[in-house]
Amino acid sequence: MRKLNVVFCGTPDFSLPTLELLHQHPHINLVGIVTMPDRPSGRGQDLKSPPVAEYAKLHKLPLFQVENINREDQILNEFESNNIDFILVLAFAQFLGIRLLNLPKLGCFNIHTSILPKYRGAAPIQYALLNGDTTTGVSIQKMVKEMDAGDLVHFHELAIAETETSGLLSTRLKFQAALSTNQLIRDILESKLTFTPQDSSRISFAPTLKKEDGFLDFKNFDYKKIQNHIKALDPWPGTYCFLNNQRLKVFQIDKLQRNLTPGELSTDHGHLAIGCKDCTIRLSLVQLEGKKVGSDTELLNGLKNKGGIISINP
Repeated sequence: MRKLNVVFCGTPDFSLPTLELLHQHPHINLVGIVTMPDRPSGRGQDLKSPPVAEYAKLHKLPLFQVENINREDQILNEFESNNIDFILVLAFAQFLGIRLLNLPKLGCFNIHTSILPKYRGAAPIQYALLNGDTTTGVSIQKMVKEMDAGDLVHFHELAIAETETSGLLSTRLKFQAALSTNQLIRDILESKLTFTPQDSSRISFAPTLKKEDGFLDFKNFDYKKIQNHIKALDPWPGTYCFLNNQRLKVFQIDKLQRNLTPGELSTDHGHLAIGCKDCTIRLSLVQLEGKKVGSDTELLNGLKNKGGIISINP
């Protein structure tokens, strides 16, 4: 059975299981790996390679680090001369132009962590948790000019566990992406690839999240919405409110049998309790800026020792 000539485009750690599968697959010839350039990182602002670049360098694979692959004529000419079968894209952070989309014999395929057309965009994992979904999955679509709009060639559905955070779900999905890639390769080699148009009546979007999306609006959020925010935005950007004009990160909440009005704060019994839209909750695991993560009781003891009023700020 012949080898398929493949280009892989990806950048973060999330892309690594799929890249490793391509690298180790007996019927894949990795013609090129395209990723973002090195960036300043850490306190010293030393240049650091993205995880995909580090993997390629370690295994001496053909690597191209560019800001915009569409402008790199020399690289594109090289790909065209190498008789590429398909390009696979996963968490790349660049759009592919028409020349690239038309370059491979079979086309370009993008791995997306939702069941398309649900949650087109940059943050499908987080939006599934924000909306309290019980299932998600991995889709592979043949890329077209419109974002995430191509025909589906594969999808695999997964159940979301009750306690799963965005970080935990991402870990499962990055390995499922590799398994789905293996199935894609098998379908190609066995001439079983099928193309299913997306149902345009079911389109929804998952745009890029910002730090401000982590703010917990106790006056307008109910318990379920707060819980969903905490799970969806862990580890980034995290959820928070303001305590004594300082940012307070919130990692865990519990229901309390108390009657506080939405936004009303109580520190009785060593609990940081606050009313939300449908109940009273305890902010049980928190972190005040400049402090370590700890229980609300530990935080309140420290604040009370300093004296003064404890207040939640809008």
